[in-house]
Amino acid sequence: MQGQTRKRRLMGEINVVPYIDVMLVLLVIFMITAPLLKEGVKVDLPTAGAEPLDASFLAKHEPLILTIDGHGKLYVNIGSNPDHMVNEATVSMRTGAVLRRDPQTPILVKADTTVPYGLVVHAMVLLQRAGASKVGFLTDPERTAVRQHFEPSAAVHAP
Repeated sequence: MQGQTRKRRLMGEINVVPYIDVMLVLLVIFMITAPLLKEGVKVDLPTAGAEPLDASFLAKHEPLILTIDGHGKLYVNIGSNPDHMVNEATVSMRTGAVLRRDPQTPILVKADTTVPYGLVVHAMVLLQRAGASKVGFLTDPERTAVRQHFEPSAAVHAP
């Protein structure tokens, strides 16, 4: 008996089931990790009725945001790790570097409502010494109170 050689016919189809499995696993991983990446520093902002910044300007110039949490710790959103506390020298150094690269960079302070006024002023002085000519404040938008007039014969409607 001589060895019979069978000719195998090549299959022209690609099995995509393993690729779908990998994509579903990646999707689940990103769905779990995405909310964790957005957390940042917890700050209770004051409310104010100020006008928002121009969105087209912010698209061209990423703002430098100095955050002051409830304990008076400083954080800068630009750098290697924006969720880690920085000292005053680092704030000055990063602010100066950003303003040298783009002098029109908006400089914003995001301070907790419980932070003493003196700490906010001190942080603004740090930014000014680093070269910031204008400093803005981040606030929560003011919510207008809905007044309902109650009359004895009027029906109450939920908003």
